Amino acid sequence: MIISNKLIGSGEIMIDFTNCIEEINTYKGSEKKKTLIYEGKRYLVKFPDPVREKNKEISYINNVYSEYIGSKIFEIVGIPCQKVLLGKFNYNHKEKIVCACLDFTDDDNFLLESLNLTLSINVHKKIDTEISDIMGVLENSNDLIDYNDTKDKFWDMFIVDSLIGNTNRHHGDFGFLVNKKTMNTKFSPVYDCGSCLNPLLEDKDIDKLTESDIKNLAANCYSCFKENGKKINGLSYIKSGENRGCNESLLRIFKKIKIDDILKLIDNIKSLSEIRIEFYKNILKYRYEILENSYRKMVGEE
Repeated sequence: MIISNKLIGSGEIMIDFTNCIEEINTYKGSEKKKTLIYEGKRYLVKFPDPVREKNKEISYINNVYSEYIGSKIFEIVGIPCQKVLLGKFNYNHKEKIVCACLDFTDDDNFLLESLNLTLSINVHKKIDTEISDIMGVLENSNDLIDYNDTKDKFWDMFIVDSLIGNTNRHHGDFGFLVNKKTMNTKFSPVYDCGSCLNPLLEDKDIDKLTESDIKNLAANCYSCFKENGKKINGLSYIKSGENRGCNESLLRIFKKIKIDDILKLIDNIKSLSEIRIEFYKNILKYRYEILENSYRKMVGEE
């Protein structure tokens, strides 16, 4: 079967997934999605998510672009992440921009979500996203996972999530790859980045934002993870330097955050409006600057 591609501007190929073989979808999550076979590989294909908030004029949120860019930024930093493709799909006679996420599981390896690991380890305690609870579960799972390696990978993910402004990384949005034969368990590639980069903002809202507004949006972004019952502001948490694991991660990966490559990635998405391209670039530059200042303070380069 031939799948047609459409070149949109310089550097971006839109893959047409409309005529791909479709399988029964078994993936979880709130977004509309399909399971499609493209070039012999299985993809979870995410569609623009309908807006469920009242008094919102925008019909669909921009989760597709958030998923694609967020995943690509993890890739640029060198953190294993789901492979993503930007494409289109004709659905109900309308062309939709979609993000196709390569299924990193196979016949030998399955995904164990963090929630399921937590339920099996912490059977007598209410499940929450307290950092102390998460670290406690990981530390008490030594017969299943390598605690130090997993802890490092968790904090690396936290640093990049803080850069991209991911507000919905919870127990179901990270996990472990488990080999069915050996039961070897390792931190899975990062997946589910659709809640980063303010997907509910439409272009007309972005156009009204001042530089001060964008800086505030960049700085005031809260994670699902909590400390003492309160959601963590990712960048403020990093800046505080209070968590050793988080500090070690910043020292380890900051120089791998190639901001020029990230900005070039966004410039090359020609199906985005110029307003949204500039917004993405500006908010990422502001967050990068906060990370850079925290890094320089930590290494004594202030």
